[in-house]
Amino acid sequence: MAAYFAHESSYIDDNVVIGDDTKIWHFSHILSQTKIGSNCSFGQNCVVGPKVSIGNGVKVQNNVSIYEGVEVEDDVFLGPSMVFTNVINPRAFIQRKEEFKKTLLKRGCSIGANATIVCGVTVGEYALIGSGAVINRDVEPHALMVGVPAKRIGWVGISGNTLVFVNNKAEDEYATYEIVGEELKVDKK
Repeated sequence: MAAYFAHESSYIDDNVVIGDDTKIWHFSHILSQTKIGSNCSFGQNCVVGPKVSIGNGVKVQNNVSIYEGVEVEDDVFLGPSMVFTNVINPRAFIQRKEEFKKTLLKRGCSIGANATIVCGVTVGEYALIGSGAVINRDVEPHALMVGVPAKRIGWVGISGNTLVFVNNKAEDEYATYEIVGEELKVDKK
């Protein structure tokens, strides 16, 4: 017997690996050659795959499609109706499956409702993408990103809370940083 739960209205194709205690809810479809870790949750109407890798502890809200070329590390949150792409210049009359670009969501990042992740980017560890944002370039770890196209407006800790700098100085685009627990230490160049 499976150690995961899939609602009777969902489809799980052959050649799929699903970890223990994962839950797949109504009207979802997991396509072949997809690997899903343990303790994950997929809301209603999700499509995953084919050939997608999902880590452990991932939360996928309703109406999310995760296409080939996307890799999701552990503890990532994907908000309701957020969108991935996998081709830069799609055309209905041209097949571009060999042109799928890899998209990587690093450990602990969160993507807000209705955000769009354009293919070929990496979203850094614990980054927080605001609702409706469009990500069209790589995102630094712990960055707080909002807007269309998204811009960094601050930094967040592992908990997702906005980090406040003791000296109240605004960091510039050329700052380097080091994460120390919940504290972000910024060194100017």
